[in-house]
Amino acid sequence: AKTAGAETVLRVLQKRPSPDTTYCIGKGKAEELALRCQAVNADVVIFDNELSGVMQKNLEEMLRVKVVDRTALILDIFAQRASSAEGKLQVELAQLQYQSTRLIGQGLVLSRLAGGIGTRGPGETQLETDRRHIHRKIDKLKEELAEVRRVRATQRRRREKNAVPVVALVGYTNAGK
Repeated sequence: AKTAGAETVLRVLQKRPSPDTTYCIGKGKAEELALRCQAVNADVVIFDNELSGVMQKNLEEMLRVKVVDRTALILDIFAQRASSAEGKLQVELAQLQYQSTRLIGQGLVLSRLAGGIGTRGPGETQLETDRRHIHRKIDKLKEELAEVRRVRATQRRRREKNAVPVVALVGYTNAGK
C-alpha cells in the first residue's frame, strides 16, 4: 500500500477457515469494518486476498468506500512505474483484462429499453455495452503491442547487422555500477 502511495490508517485481521462468498470476511466483521472506516475517514480499503467481482461489489456497498484487492493494487503499482511505451501498453492491457472479468450488471436499471408495440423486449444492457467497449479496447491494445514488438525486432535486426557492440553491467542494485 505504501508503494502505491496510500497511507495506512487502520489494519484489520480475521482468521477464517475459508473466505465468505458474500464479503470474503464475515458479515459481522464487514459491518465492524464499515464503522471503523467511517471513524477514520478511510477512502479506500485494500484486501490482501483475491476478491471476486461480487465480493468487491458487496463490500463497496457495505463499506461505502472503494475496495481494492491484491491484484488491482499490484497492477496500480505497475502502472505508476511503467516508463517504456511497451510497458505502459502491457499494464493497460492487464488492467483491462482484469477489469473485464469484474464487470457486474445492474439488472434492468441501466438497460436501454426499447419501448413501443411489437418490440422484442429489453435492448442492450449497459453491461453488454461496457463489455463490448472493453473488448474493443483490449483488441486495439494488442494490435499496438504487436506493432511496438515488430518495430523493436526490426531495430534489433539492424543493430545485429551493423555489429553494434552490446555492453551489460551486472551487479546488485545500488552497488555503484
